[in-house]
Amino acid sequence: MRSMTAPLRRVLVRRPGALDRWREHGWRAEPDPAQVEAEHEALRAALADAGAEVVTAEPLDGNPDAVYVYDPALLAARGAVLLRPGKEARRGEPDELGHELESAGVPILGRLRPPARAEGGDLVWLDERTLAVGLGYRTNEAGAAALAEALPDVEVLAFDLAHHRGPGEVLHLMSVLSPLDENLALVHLPLLPTRLVGHLRERGIGFVEIAAEELDTLACNVLAVGPRRVLAFDGSPRTRARLEAAGVEVTVLDGRELGLKGDGGPTCLTRPLARS
Repeated sequence: MRSMTAPLRRVLVRRPGALDRWREHGWRAEPDPAQVEAEHEALRAALADAGAEVVTAEPLDGNPDAVYVYDPALLAARGAVLLRPGKEARRGEPDELGHELESAGVPILGRLRPPARAEGGDLVWLDERTLAVGLGYRTNEAGAAALAEALPDVEVLAFDLAHHRGPGEVLHLMSVLSPLDENLALVHLPLLPTRLVGHLRERGIGFVEIAAEELDTLACNVLAVGPRRVLAFDGSPRTRARLEAAGVEVTVLDGRELGLKGDGGPTCLTRPLARS
């Protein structure tokens, strides 16, 4: 599975567990447990309504970031590569997710070892044989090289990400780029790597630009559940209007506790397993 916009048929999520260590994991504010659970339940319902089978993994108590299941693994055509997060507090997640992927019928192709680092939020499939990798505070050159070795039939293209606000408030590639269709992407151009902008344009990919003031409400973090059909968190009305003007169907969810406080959008909260 290498398309990021074909109709979503099967997806893995992890129910949130105990949230008391939110400060250690860099969340913006203390989340409300009941509201977090309600928002996650609404997300699962929206995924099912979109036509996807939802595989629900058990919580990992003590790690509030574990709910963001996109980051610990990369899914390729023949199976998954377990990554090595740049955020040290998340280093145990790939093993846990690996067991759950195998239980869901996804074979494990390999895993990253030190000094390689990579997180799923920095990895974007441009087509079935091309993977864009954002190099920043969470993903390094050794990680890009390890992915190229693990996926010999894939061209891995690395692009430097901006410092932005530094390592304490990470900028993933998917913070500024989300595929909407084979020829359309949601972007924040001021922080998108210049070489990648040119590469996307050479491929004939058009852009919908987010409203710049909505970057912090995760405007660029939307999940494609099909071509030009996305799930998005509430709080970015100008970006939503731009998406709808471009012919994109937007389903809006409440993510004030589950998403905005932990800096994770609908993409971060899901690990697509199958698209068609």
